[in-house]
Amino acid sequence: MASQIGPIARAIEDVRTVQRRDPAAPAWWVIAGSYQGVHAVWYHRVAHWLWGRGFRSYARLMSQYARRVTGIEIHPGAQLGRRVFIDHGSGVVIGETAVVGDDVLMFNGINLGGTTMSPGKRHPTIGDRVVIGAGAKVLGPLRVGPDARIGANAVVVKDVPDGATAVGIPAVIRNHPGPTEASTAASAVDSGDSHRHPDPDAPPEPIREPAMYYI
Repeated sequence: MASQIGPIARAIEDVRTVQRRDPAAPAWWVIAGSYQGVHAVWYHRVAHWLWGRGFRSYARLMSQYARRVTGIEIHPGAQLGRRVFIDHGSGVVIGETAVVGDDVLMFNGINLGGTTMSPGKRHPTIGDRVVIGAGAKVLGPLRVGPDARIGANAVVVKDVPDGATAVGIPAVIRNHPGPTEASTAASAVDSGDSHRHPDPDAPPEPIREPAMYYI
C-alpha cells in the first residue's frame, strides 16, 4: 500500500477518485454528501483507528452504525488502502482479516469473506488496482494479485495471479476480455478502469464470450 497522508487529504482524495472513475459522478459536494461507498470508507477509518487502539467495542458499534446507514459492512479490523472506491455498494461485506490494496474498485453485492470460524487469517488479501465485479464472492485467506479482475458473480476460492481475470463458479482464470467482449460500461476492464466505454463507431468484431461473464 502507498504511504499514509492526513485524514482531510485522504477524504479529498476519495472524492477525486470517484470523479475520476465514475462517469456519472456529480459535483464534489454531492459525492461527499450522498455516495454511500465513500461514507462507508470514511466510517471504517474511524472504526479501524478505534480498533487498533484497543477500543474494540466502540469500533464495532461504529461499524454497525455504518452498516445501517450505508448498507455496507466493513469489519473494523479490515485493512483498506488508499483510493478504494465502492461503487453503488449495497450489500458489500468485508471481513475482519481482509486486506485491500490501493486503487481497488468494488461494485455492489461483493463479499470478501471467510470459509472457517477458526482464529487467524480467514479473509482474502486484495492487491493494488484490482477490480471486483458486482455480486462476486472472494472467500478464504487467498491472494488476488495486483491488476487482477474478478468477474461479476464469480466465486473465487483460489489465488488469482497478478493481472489475471477470474470468472465463473467456481472461478477459473481467463485472459483479459477484449474491447468487444467488454461491451458495456460495467464490463470494460481491459484498460484498467471499469468505466471505459467502447467506441460506438468502431466496426463490430466477433464476440468470443458473452460480456456478462465479466465485470
